[in-house]
Amino acid sequence: MTTDKSTTLPQSIPVCPVRGSVIYPTMVQHIDASRAISINAIEAAMQGEKVILIVSQKDKDVDDPKGSDLYDVGTACNVLRVRKNPDGTVQMLVSAVSRVKVSAYTSGDYLTADIEALPAVKGKAVELRALSRELREKFDHVASGGKLSAENVQTIQGKEDAGEMADHIAFNLDFTLEDKQALLELPVVTERIRKLLTLLDTEQEVQAVQARIRAQVKDEIDKNQREYYLREQMKVIQKELNGDEGEEGDEAEQFRAKIEALNLKPDVKKEIDREVNRLARMHPDAAEATVIRTYLTWVTELPWNERSEDRLDVQEAAQVLDDDHYGLEKVKDRVLEFLAVRRLRKERAERGELSAEDVNKGPILVFTGPPGVGKTSIAQSIAKALGRKYVRIALGGARDESDIRGHRRTYIGAMPGRLIQGIRTAGTKNPVILLDEVDKLGSGHQGDPSSALLEVLDPAQNQHFTDHYLGVPFDLSEVMFIATANYPEQIPPALMDRMEVIDFNSYIEQEKLEIAKRYLLPRQLIANGLKANQIAFTDAALEKLISHYTREAGVRNLEREIGTVARKVARRIATGEVKRVKVTDKELERYLGQARHTPETEGKEDMVGVSTGMFYTPVGGDILFVETSILPGKGGLVLTGQLGDVMKESARAALSYAKSNAERFHIDRERLDNSEIHIHVPAGAIPKEGPSAGGAIATSLISALTGIPARHDVAMTGEMTLTGRYLPIGGLKEKVLGARRAGIKHIIMPKTNEPDLRDIPLHLRSSMRFHPAETLDQVLDVSLVGGLKALETPRGEGGAALPPKRKSSRRAGEARA
Repeated sequence: MTTDKSTTLPQSIPVCPVRGSVIYPTMVQHIDASRAISINAIEAAMQGEKVILIVSQKDKDVDDPKGSDLYDVGTACNVLRVRKNPDGTVQMLVSAVSRVKVSAYTSGDYLTADIEALPAVKGKAVELRALSRELREKFDHVASGGKLSAENVQTIQGKEDAGEMADHIAFNLDFTLEDKQALLELPVVTERIRKLLTLLDTEQEVQAVQARIRAQVKDEIDKNQREYYLREQMKVIQKELNGDEGEEGDEAEQFRAKIEALNLKPDVKKEIDREVNRLARMHPDAAEATVIRTYLTWVTELPWNERSEDRLDVQEAAQVLDDDHYGLEKVKDRVLEFLAVRRLRKERAERGELSAEDVNKGPILVFTGPPGVGKTSIAQSIAKALGRKYVRIALGGARDESDIRGHRRTYIGAMPGRLIQGIRTAGTKNPVILLDEVDKLGSGHQGDPSSALLEVLDPAQNQHFTDHYLGVPFDLSEVMFIATANYPEQIPPALMDRMEVIDFNSYIEQEKLEIAKRYLLPRQLIANGLKANQIAFTDAALEKLISHYTREAGVRNLEREIGTVARKVARRIATGEVKRVKVTDKELERYLGQARHTPETEGKEDMVGVSTGMFYTPVGGDILFVETSILPGKGGLVLTGQLGDVMKESARAALSYAKSNAERFHIDRERLDNSEIHIHVPAGAIPKEGPSAGGAIATSLISALTGIPARHDVAMTGEMTLTGRYLPIGGLKEKVLGARRAGIKHIIMPKTNEPDLRDIPLHLRSSMRFHPAETLDQVLDVSLVGGLKALETPRGEGGAALPPKRKSSRRAGEARA
């Protein structure tokens, strides 16, 4: 055994740690240094003997290595050239000299190492020759696999020294850091070659597997898709070596596991499995893969079989509704009836007398009424009473069918419709879904969303509702749908036919007062940081707030005004001006300014040609005055006050009725034909429409034509016909409440509207007198001073009744002298 001559080296030299690489003797390499510990070591080497130790870190993630983080064997190198880069890094060109063993590391601004050279030992000549020959053959076989460039292969094959050749092979092949370090630590050439031959055998096996993989993948992919080919190759490699199907395979398997857990129907599962298989075969970065991944995410997050258990305790539900809302007795009764029926159905289903589908069937409720009366909030209370999730879908202004059915997946940015989105948000398949403002649905060139709702709201069809995005049916039969609308006449008839209407009437002043005290005032105190003992509203203040500062059917504006007062009181308390405030009706003007609304009051006296009617708007009822003047002219009818077509027709009908009864009512036909009749309904700036003012217009007109005053304490509502019939109208409760607020004591109404009086609280009915009428004669008998008797009595100028004619004392046929 012979030994090469050792290179003379300093006993202690600076250390430059490197990450993930090993350098071998006889090599010339560039080393890039960016860490302070390495740059300081290079500078120390240049100031000394220009010798540096290159040694690998055990863990490449350590940024500030100590001696314990480095291997004990490295490579001593001569520094040939050093160049500093503008970014502060240093590039060093070194020539590797010898393997060295480190006996100790010393820390400082940089590491230094006490070293001793490991002389190269070649071993037995015959053994070395045989190993060298074997090494060349194996290297030639490995190099034929294309792992190395032709230049590197030629350089390695030109090495005469077996040790140098082994070192260059180890450096250029893709071995692990541990294997390369192990080769560095073997100074005996024969042992180093044996270790290297083992690594080359492993590399040959890897190349053989790669060749088999290429053959398997080649038939499955498009040769032009280079990136796809590499990805597929990686999947097969991982399956062959590690038994792992790869990241993409894992993603598909995760979706499959989630789909299995959903317990879907066979036809639905078949369609979704097809999409999962497409994803598994597809390149993960392809645009179509992203679409499929999003689709599968939607599908797996839907609650296909998740339900919330219904609480069907009717008494508890009644308590929840009473706690959350004041009044609305009809609405509460209908909701409790729904719960009672659902409970009885469930009990029968548990006994096997009904199927689950029959239990879930039920009417679609639509809450109709003016804004602010509690339609939306009572839907929340229903969900709370049932123990179900609550989802609100605002349909106001929706003009696209895809809002309901979703977009097809062929479109960019496609997504499910609002119903499926709401179901996913709820997390259960039986939530309470509020379709808010269903009367505000529009239609455009994208389709009619109200038509799309026909399937959704039909209990016989919605168990197979198919969203365009999902492409598979989703069962909506267990969803409790509640719709709201301000104007039910604007809902398409086909859609209205599928729903049960529950009317929400406007609140009367007493109800608003109770709502303000129970709900609005406590809520606004919390919102404005006030305590109950810091502010108090008198009932008179709240009543004035209701009548003089708000005009609405609901209580939204009332809550805003209470909040305004509360904020101003909060400011006074915060500045220390007062500690507590009692808000009275006289102090409201201090906080809110002058009253915005002055309710109409009854006339002060009976007047000719002035009658009192009643009207109803979404913000409540009130009275109006109809004024008629008879003026000299060529004849004709003048109507002012922004009257709608129906009210104009009522005026013409009243004039026709007066003409047809002119002789009976002792109206001068010549005066009627040669006069201009002017009918005005103040206030002129407010548009007015509807047939219910027919009685009031007829009373005003006949009063002006006959000179008989109309009673100021009587208000009337009803539609008249040419033959004098008095027909029913709507909104009687609101009209009566408005008339009572104006001080009216007598109400004329159509007899067919008598059942509507039951909606009016008894204490209000008892303070007024109602006059049901079937004909206009009955209306005039009450609305005119003196009634029908005064009309049918001959009158002189100004409407005064003429004295009865004396009977002649002569017998008929007796001649006068």
